[in-house]
Amino acid sequence: MEGKLVIISAPSGAGKTTIVNHLLRKGLNLEFSVSATTRAPRGKEKTGKEYYFISAEDFREKIKKNEFTEWQEVYKDQFYGTLKSEIERIWADKKHVIFDVDVKGGINLKNIFGNKAISVFIMPPSVKEIEKRLINRATDDRSKIKVRVEKAIEEIKLANNFDHIVINDNLERAQKEAYELVKSFLTREGNK
Repeated sequence: MEGKLVIISAPSGAGKTTIVNHLLRKGLNLEFSVSATTRAPRGKEKTGKEYYFISAEDFREKIKKNEFTEWQEVYKDQFYGTLKSEIERIWADKKHVIFDVDVKGGINLKNIFGNKAISVFIMPPSVKEIEKRLINRATDDRSKIKVRVEKAIEEIKLANNFDHIVINDNLERAQKEAYELVKSFLTREGNK
């Protein structure tokens, strides 16, 4: 079976991971696509669960071998990518793929998979709120937060490239809206 694909993207701090985790618990036959990255693990992250943490050298080698469906250099020397083998593994288990990816990665995946995918942009209530959430997360220093906030401003401009925009000013409402969109897409016959 070739399943469908659910792409959830947002600027850092907008709540996409929380919404993805909510969708995974809702019985929609979804499985999380673990991305590869060259960044270091944060907090309690483990390779193979949140990400496949690999060296920049290994990442570049996989690019040369065409092992990625899509990849991005999100920050200088910090790569993220979707391994073709991850999608194939999930489809082999007769499940649909759900992605938690940065904005450009989300746009790339939608362009590659077209009608087989639904793309949802999680819109933060404000740039100030993103900054507050990143500070409260306490995983980055002030200079990294500043870079992430500047990047978020640019990413918000790309929201209209997505099938749907969910505003996360109320988490419960945003989770419900994302669930309804995804459920409707997955239960639709064919790939229309």
